[in-house]
Amino acid sequence: MEHTTERQAIAAGTGRRGQPPDPLRERAVDVLDANWTGASTVPSRTLYPHQWSWDSAFIAIGLRHVSPLRAQSELETLLSAQWGDGRIPHIVFNPDIALDAYFPSPDFWRSSTAGRAAGAPPAVQTSGIVQPPVHALAAWLVHRADPALSRSRGFLYRVYPALAAWHRYLLHRRDLGGGGLVSVVHPWEQGMDNSPCWDAPLSRITPAEPGAFRRADLTHGAADDRPTDLDYGRYVRLAADYRDGRYADGAGEFAVEDPSFNALLAASEHALARIACELGAAGTARHARAERLTAALVGRLWDPEAGMFFCRDVRGGGLIREYGVSGLIPLILPALPRTVVRALLATVRGPHFGLGDGVRLAPSYDLLGPAFDPHRYWRGPAWFNTNWLLERGLRLHGEHARAARLRAALLDAADTSDFAEYVDPYTGAGCGARGFGWTAALTLDLLDGQPARDADGEAGAEHRRPRPPWTRVPGTAGRAGPRGQGRREGTSR
Repeated sequence: MEHTTERQAIAAGTGRRGQPPDPLRERAVDVLDANWTGASTVPSRTLYPHQWSWDSAFIAIGLRHVSPLRAQSELETLLSAQWGDGRIPHIVFNPDIALDAYFPSPDFWRSSTAGRAAGAPPAVQTSGIVQPPVHALAAWLVHRADPALSRSRGFLYRVYPALAAWHRYLLHRRDLGGGGLVSVVHPWEQGMDNSPCWDAPLSRITPAEPGAFRRADLTHGAADDRPTDLDYGRYVRLAADYRDGRYADGAGEFAVEDPSFNALLAASEHALARIACELGAAGTARHARAERLTAALVGRLWDPEAGMFFCRDVRGGGLIREYGVSGLIPLILPALPRTVVRALLATVRGPHFGLGDGVRLAPSYDLLGPAFDPHRYWRGPAWFNTNWLLERGLRLHGEHARAARLRAALLDAADTSDFAEYVDPYTGAGCGARGFGWTAALTLDLLDGQPARDADGEAGAEHRRPRPPWTRVPGTAGRAGPRGQGRREGTSR
């Protein structure tokens, strides 16, 4: 009943508060409605028919403008599949979807058996790797969209323990380099799957035999837009080795400290601090932790001569000096040193990314790089989520005119590409899936046009309430909240 009501509310609510409906906004809502499964939103009905972790976070950020209730449900459904060790798996599989619709499928990951020691949920099939930690930021923004609804449902009460456990897992189990930063153990974890930033560490990985897997992605996507078979064989090998090691961290051949992943963790730590304050707890320690992460980013991944954040290869040693868009994402952090901000802004405008000069949207990889390909997934195309993050970073650091131009370019690209998964950075031609979930959702967020409301609610976050006893106990989304609420009713997972 709850979701039927929300579908009707979305259909009726496409106009901005007292304004006539916007056609682009209506089309974006239609995409999200078409991709809704009843409990969560798939990125694409054909290419990605399950729930993806960071996709759901970005989708919730957009959904909050038309249905805060569904935005809350999006995150709650994802968190209901959290593992006992705190990790949030990058895929939550829909049992109603055929196994051959996507690979790696549930029978590859074997989460309920191979992940038993790590606390994988026995009744829900998931992957065993993670994706970037955007979730606390998403939860805070969703709460701010309708604080009264959030408080009446106990939304933050329910998600805070899960988000705290998630950050604890990353900070305690994934500091594989020992320098205070989180390492990803698979390229899919960072989200930019086939970025040239991974080429050097991946070259050490023996690929799986071609007959050991079937690429379902090529059924619905052009081969020229997708990762190569060689890359895919290495992805499969890494995932299989991690699974066969029962998802224990630290032993794998691939470990990379990535600037975007760690910047998003720092931003989400700031958001988690504000959530704690809203619940009546102190957020000071979390703000301090976010600032330590920011300092570690600068200390370990910043190259002042290049004016760029680079990935660090923990196993091979040293920085990976490839200009990927991941190295620009730390602009979302408020505590970056001013000298770093100035240099990074120059890099955004410079020949490697050419924003506002050579291209209207930031490419995923160096325009001058030998591996640049304007159509192949994360080896050059412009993506909506990374450009949305960059737009936030530009606004945060006072580049309002540049942010406004980027916002306009994003809206134009979403419109003309039919909400494509990604676009050619030069022409804006759509690539990958159409009707893509986070493209539609972030279009809604950009159309909302109220960035001041998203200044992360510092004033509201200072409000203090009596601290409920459960916030002192570590837990997960499945653990009861202040009203005895645990796993969300009506979720089929």
